[in-house]
Amino acid sequence: MKSSSGQGEMTIGELAGRFGLATHVLRHWEAVGLLTPVRRVSGRRRYGRDALARVALIQQFKELGFELEQIRAMLTTTDPAARKEALARHDAELERRIASATAARELIGHGLRCPAPDFVECPNFVARLEARIPR
Repeated sequence: MKSSSGQGEMTIGELAGRFGLATHVLRHWEAVGLLTPVRRVSGRRRYGRDALARVALIQQFKELGFELEQIRAMLTTTDPAARKEALARHDAELERRIASATAARELIGHGLRCPAPDFVECPNFVARLEARIPR
């Protein structure tokens, strides 16, 4: 990639373009402490080559379901144990969501296969609904 500065630095547009992102996304990530330009030239951001790995890492965490604040906390801590703890918490949350999604698919599957003329009147469906009612 040929950068505008010729020194391996990229403008915000060049960096965003490498990932197919809008420049406002990178500005937001900078505002929340995820990304920092190496310098500014005439008020314009310049990013070093390490920003490529940083953006890739942020995108990976986002694909894993992390929120920006969680990503910031993991990237700014110097404690490897804290990072693992954050991963463990996220893993537990994913397990909970997977269980919830699996239960939802089972209920939908029952509704689709239900022999009752209207699944909302099916005794099995009604029993599952009643089980959700807090006591």
